[in-house]
Amino acid sequence: MAKHFYKYHGTGNDFIMIDNRRDLFKSDDVSKIKHLCEHHTGIGADGLILLNDHPDYPFEMKYYNADGKEGTLCGNGSRCAVLFAKHLGIITNSAVFLASDGEHRASLSEGDVQIEMCQTALAVELEGGFFINTGSPHLVVMVSDLEQFDVALEGQLLRYQKAMMPDGTNVNFVESLGPDSFSVRTYERGVERETLSCGTGAVATALTMYQTKRTKSNKVIIKMKGGELEIGFNPTSTGFEDITLKGPARYVFKGEWS
Repeated sequence: MAKHFYKYHGTGNDFIMIDNRRDLFKSDDVSKIKHLCEHHTGIGADGLILLNDHPDYPFEMKYYNADGKEGTLCGNGSRCAVLFAKHLGIITNSAVFLASDGEHRASLSEGDVQIEMCQTALAVELEGGFFINTGSPHLVVMVSDLEQFDVALEGQLLRYQKAMMPDGTNVNFVESLGPDSFSVRTYERGVERETLSCGTGAVATALTMYQTKRTKSNKVIIKMKGGELEIGFNPTSTGFEDITLKGPARYVFKGEWS
């Protein structure tokens, strides 16, 4: 029997989206998810997202990395899931949905999708950079000449360093562009390569840049290969609250597989 899927992307971070409200997709089949996300022999995506039914929310989002394993929070994936839910008629222009780290409030306007993130503790300085968890673990590393930087090599080395085991971390390489703007390239665990954009990585970078006094603004623009994301937040004595992640999300196409 043919199964339907949809393709969405948030600033180049692309996802296979499946309406799973009737619970027809068996998410414990790691090899199947990995195959579907394979760019050369499958549909191709950075991850797969199931939009599930939930008794207390309009929908619950389940995210799976390209390696087929269930992931932690995906910021861009969440924004795409919100747009997908609107296209399915589940929500209108605002909603509260459930993700792996709890509930998130979302809103849509003029092609942008904004989600509110959970409170985040301060970053911790480690050898090689600053570690912070924004729903997913991230290492933030300042570099120069980011355009020529070997993200694949350096990202893999830092992703598996001992301090981050057993699960490892995502790695963000950052270069300052101005008082409230930064360029970022991210090596994502689970995808095991550089992606065009990373939502939780953008948030991790913005918060770390504020904490380390590289910006004085609580509204930061993060420029990635796939586009720009806007991060807002309020600092506290122990971390950050009222965190928002905003940027474009787009429907690409739909199809079916046997």
